[in-house]
Amino acid sequence: MSGAIALDRSLGGRATFRRDHRKADGRMLHLYGREPNDLPLQSESADEIAQGGEIRHHPLRDEWNVYAAHRQNRTFKPSAADDPLAPTLPGGPETEIPFESFELAIFENKFAAFYPSASDASALPGITSEPAKGACDVVVYAPDASGSLHTIGQDRREVLLAALIDRYETLFAAGCDYVLPFENRGDEVGVTLHHPHGQIYGFERTPVIQQRAVDAFASGYDLAAEITAALPDYGLGEEGGVAAFVPRFARFPYEVWLAPRIRREGPWDCSDEELEGLAHWLGEITRCYDALFQQPAATMMAFHAAPRGGSNGYHFTVQFYPLLRAPGRVKYLASVEQHTGTFTVDVMPESAVGVLRDVADG
Repeated sequence: MSGAIALDRSLGGRATFRRDHRKADGRMLHLYGREPNDLPLQSESADEIAQGGEIRHHPLRDEWNVYAAHRQNRTFKPSAADDPLAPTLPGGPETEIPFESFELAIFENKFAAFYPSASDASALPGITSEPAKGACDVVVYAPDASGSLHTIGQDRREVLLAALIDRYETLFAAGCDYVLPFENRGDEVGVTLHHPHGQIYGFERTPVIQQRAVDAFASGYDLAAEITAALPDYGLGEEGGVAAFVPRFARFPYEVWLAPRIRREGPWDCSDEELEGLAHWLGEITRCYDALFQQPAATMMAFHAAPRGGSNGYHFTVQFYPLLRAPGRVKYLASVEQHTGTFTVDVMPESAVGVLRDVADG
């Protein structure tokens, strides 16, 4: 099979393979799975793709924001027959993945906010602007049009983690300073494609929120000690050396963090046992939220790892922010949250952990 390689990490006692394919429009597609994908290429056309936008510095907030007008035209809630994340079946409509089957796929976003060779930026008096260089990947968990991180199963979640580690290494090597795998899930978050998927953003510079965490860890903040202190009353459990807990300083109702008990800088730094534990919790927390909110729960999940080159004292976490505070009730980020960054939390962490424990046990 052309381009098939076995990844360095073999989770669950089995290898993960990657097949690389350059799409007709020049974007890269990577197929990951337990078995090498040797299926023939299906029909594929070359469409025009966006080349990235620009970033502008906000002088009062000291942050960089991305401007990408072309994203207004991205695919919006297509019908099942026009699902762009489905495999391309023989004789069927073309999709982003021109193979009739796959296990897990990652490809460069057609409507990317960041682009490796972005070169244009506005010249505005008094405003600092730069080309929005970086990377934007789409991560398709499975060929099925419905499902979640829970329903895809433990083995597929382990393939996902092996694939994410591979992308961390590739994007760091390509010059990205910070890499953020994440998942937006649910209409309340603004999801426009319901096929189970996540994304990866590669930033040319570390975002301000992540830089604050870098600074806090470098100044001596000990998350391992916080986890130890929190687990008796705020913990949901531990699996493979990875703890699931409600932070005592949570900003969202029912917020949950996953973290190895031993400090690790990122998933690449974790043991196989820890990665298997992390894979377990990615599915279990998703299951708990769906049960708690009695629907596919709207959540924002992201991997918070160290920037390129490492960071003194950094402790890797995966953070889940639910956008619901009760079944059918949205936690809106309104004026105070947006203008000041001060969150009003409707559910005390002490109450949230009890409810989540009941759901997990139920």
